[in-house]
Amino acid sequence: MFTGIVEEIGTMKSISHKGEAMVLGILASRIMDDVKLGDSISVNGVCLTATSLEASGFTVDVMPQTYRHTNLSRLKPGSKVNLERAMAAGGRFGGHIVQGHVDGTGTIASMRQDQNAVFVEIEPSEPALFKYIIPQGSITIDGISLTVVSVEGGRFRVSIIPHTWSETVLALKRAGDTVNLETDVLGKYVEHLLKFNHDPSGQSQSGNPSNVNLSFLVENGFA
Repeated sequence: MFTGIVEEIGTMKSISHKGEAMVLGILASRIMDDVKLGDSISVNGVCLTATSLEASGFTVDVMPQTYRHTNLSRLKPGSKVNLERAMAAGGRFGGHIVQGHVDGTGTIASMRQDQNAVFVEIEPSEPALFKYIIPQGSITIDGISLTVVSVEGGRFRVSIIPHTWSETVLALKRAGDTVNLETDVLGKYVEHLLKFNHDPSGQSQSGNPSNVNLSFLVENGFA
């Protein structure tokens, strides 16, 4: 699990392809202090496993499913990526619950200065994601925990503070670029629970949310 607080901008050292499978070699320094073989590392918001380590960086495998549904397929040697180690137990939870399981991609429609911030407008590639994107709710963009400012006209908007702008790859993005999107996992769990009754067997009833028993949500901490 991650928090969406980017620790370092890494650089793609090498990329090898075998069909839609990839091996990425990533240069990093700050996060290498305590990374161990097999650790999870968020790369542009995608949870990947460190398969080899050296003082100057690490390698990860990218499977075809990830290749098809994230912007990692667009990386080239020299590309910059956001990096975050998995959250340590007992650490500060500065962002929100981020799994590193990308729901889809989005296209940056526009970027404009808004006094000390940058206002970014994004159009998701999958309209179905909008049911999880709500004003003042959390969303992860390329691994960055951000707050949705507004949702309108098939797009949503976020406002980037100067620190986040300078410490992540968003400053290198332009209109037309693709970003990875992960919506708030709590909304997805609530939606799933609403499809089920309180039947202990866990079998779906009619699939109509109106049939869900309120006590079921209360017992599970969702109401």
